[in-house]
Amino acid sequence: MNSHEPLAIIGSGPSCIFLLKHLLDQAEILKPHFPEVAIFEKSSLTGMGMPYNPQTTDRYNMSNISSEELPELPTTLVDWLRNLEPEALRELDLENVEISESEVYSRLALGQYLKAQYDALIALLAQAGIRVREYPDSAITDVQDHPSGSGVTLTTATGSTHLFDRIVIATGHHWAEEDKPAQGYYASPWPITKLLPPEGKFHNFPIGTLGASLSAFDVVSSLTHRHGRFVTEEDGHMTYQPHPGTENFKITMHSSEGLLPHLQFDQVEPMRKIYRHLNRNSLLGLIDDSGFLRIETYFDKICRPALRTAFEKDEMKEMVQLLDDSDFSLTDFVEKMSAKHEYADAFEGMRTEMVEAKESVENHQPVHWKEVMDDLMYTLNFHAGLMPAEDHLLLHSEVMPFLLNVVAAMPLNSADTILALHQAGKLEIVAGKVTVAEEQKEPGSTTITVADEDQESTLSYRMFIDCSGQKPLELEDYPFPSLVKDGTARKARTTFDDAHTAAPKMPDSKKEHLFKENGRWLYHTGGIDIDGAYRLIDSNGKSHPRIHDIAFPHTSGKRPYSYGLQACNDTSAIVVQAWVEECQRSSPVNDSPAAITRIYEKIQAAD
Repeated sequence: MNSHEPLAIIGSGPSCIFLLKHLLDQAEILKPHFPEVAIFEKSSLTGMGMPYNPQTTDRYNMSNISSEELPELPTTLVDWLRNLEPEALRELDLENVEISESEVYSRLALGQYLKAQYDALIALLAQAGIRVREYPDSAITDVQDHPSGSGVTLTTATGSTHLFDRIVIATGHHWAEEDKPAQGYYASPWPITKLLPPEGKFHNFPIGTLGASLSAFDVVSSLTHRHGRFVTEEDGHMTYQPHPGTENFKITMHSSEGLLPHLQFDQVEPMRKIYRHLNRNSLLGLIDDSGFLRIETYFDKICRPALRTAFEKDEMKEMVQLLDDSDFSLTDFVEKMSAKHEYADAFEGMRTEMVEAKESVENHQPVHWKEVMDDLMYTLNFHAGLMPAEDHLLLHSEVMPFLLNVVAAMPLNSADTILALHQAGKLEIVAGKVTVAEEQKEPGSTTITVADEDQESTLSYRMFIDCSGQKPLELEDYPFPSLVKDGTARKARTTFDDAHTAAPKMPDSKKEHLFKENGRWLYHTGGIDIDGAYRLIDSNGKSHPRIHDIAFPHTSGKRPYSYGLQACNDTSAIVVQAWVEECQRSSPVNDSPAAITRIYEKIQAAD
């Protein structure tokens, strides 16, 4: 076993990168406590993260974030791209392309940028007196806490052990379910190479995806570029020309509501903030006598006035009038705005919305209500631990599907390819709830059942890919078994405001998440339990002083709207600020709303 070391980070992707950035910002205070940092990465490539790593993604997969939306790093994306040599730009398909801070580039380009920033931060930290040691190809298979205070032991896949004072788990995406290639079933699209046909061959058969998310469009993009070519006509209209021998190649996306994502829109403020439409004191003032932040109170007091102003700017008078009605609730709002995006033909709907989206982006005309809604839910995300079970149920069943469809906006060039594929008869979307049969009777295929209203149909695919997105990782799948076995980690939970009234009304599919502890009914929100500073909460309900977990699949039960690189940045900033305050006070930060929101306020002031 190696000698005792101060800090380890498990994972070297975006969360780690932003952690290093904030560690650098606070180096004068923290370097006496963390003179060395060890980074363990299971991949041979450090400093990228799974979505941007050439081992997992593809040249045709687009990111959905521009340079102006990226949190601060040593160099901006647009400046980094402009300083690349012509050969490097050619490799990224950016030769002779005008580089713009508002443009969206490929995942591979973003990955190389992140790697460059990671390397730069390591060098800057060394200059500041903090040495970083990297361990590529070093998957951590277990973590064991030593309650006596002697540290935390990491065990690698090769059996070596390392002892640290403190660790941060930043492992990123994780899919617990396994692929079943013999029957053509894939639990996730990654790595994308597993889905591609051999060189010179085609998938000349129908392919299905579960979901019409941005990751589904990664699959669509990677496969369709290998089965045909996209041509931009003289009038600017894009068409798709299939290769000979691909007559039966077609992709069907299965989406519960049959909806395609909203499109990219211009924004006034591309960076989200935890406190934009309210301040810390306003938020604390919303907490009721039972200690809960009720979602309808949040909507009524904070969202309603902010959205009303946004809709006035967007000249949507009907929505202004509806919001003036105090009986118009959050669920009413979601229902109303969802209806505006519902079309008999989703592709024709996208074509219609493309006109408004292009006008917004090209003429810098913001869609204020979408931006404000994203801001408001971003704020709620960091305070979701204050909501009772009733509101978590509402958030996940009604609000989140709407938000992910509205805010996970598709870049306009991706939408052009989608419409071209549909026009060529190579892409369809089918509405209905999909069930994948547990036992597959037909070898070499996956059979699914699609239920839409009162009708059911059965379909079989030689290739079917689950693109429904990252789900919360359950406790039994937590990748560090000793933390579960010794009670250092427990499943995320929340209490009810009124369990006797709410529990019987829960859908049967949600009742399996009910459990009783110390005589109280609790609701499991998904993932593992963390406090406001992302410290693990143990089986006794105590925050762990040595182990932080900022991996979204682990923490999304308590932080349900932590999507994207901006959330990675703020999450990392919270952890580092908690360390700063611990050093200054010689004791860990307590988990009270007053203390945690003060941290939020400080990291925002530092931006």
